[in-house]
Amino acid sequence: MIEATELTKTFGATLAVDHLNLTIKPGEIFCLLGSNGAGKTTTINLFLNFIAPTSGVARIDGLDVVEHPLETKQRLAYIPEQVTLYRNLTGLENLRFFSRLAKAAADSDDDLLAILAQAGLTADQARARVSSYSKGMRQKVGIAITIAKGALALLLDEPTSGLDGDSQARVLATLATLRGRRTVIVVTHRPEPLAIADRIVRMG
Repeated sequence: MIEATELTKTFGATLAVDHLNLTIKPGEIFCLLGSNGAGKTTTINLFLNFIAPTSGVARIDGLDVVEHPLETKQRLAYIPEQVTLYRNLTGLENLRFFSRLAKAAADSDDDLLAILAQAGLTADQARARVSSYSKGMRQKVGIAITIAKGALALLLDEPTSGLDGDSQARVLATLATLRGRRTVIVVTHRPEPLAIADRIVRMG
């Protein structure tokens, strides 16, 4: 599903990613573990084709991300550490807006509420304005957006950073429910996501 072959990125004299080789299977929960500066975020940016590799290849579903940028981006969904939503809209309204941008099939309130419930939000929470949300609730809306998009793989950057223990557990439980149905890639320097990982690779 997701492959890196001798993937390398340098910035001037700085070697950020050094001949990375990995294969992530469909439906796997995969953790890329490393300290700050280990090249984790650079690796995400290479898979998203936000930056070009110095050498090597990143593939999504067998497609080279450089040669097939649109097709590979359609198969991926990226959730940054800080999920950006419209604060004056509800979680449901945010999901509807981003789903329409992605031309997702789900559009009715019932369908969208079901997706938000799958991501761990109740109907009452979904109908509340995002300005009242905790960081963990915003993360769940981000997960719902990726589910609605139909992305085959989710890339999450530090999904438990800044969350209290209960919120961490709820977000990780939500991600665990996606095992076997979505490929989940968690990039982290923290230990908490490792508990749900099928496989862990350390960088740096």
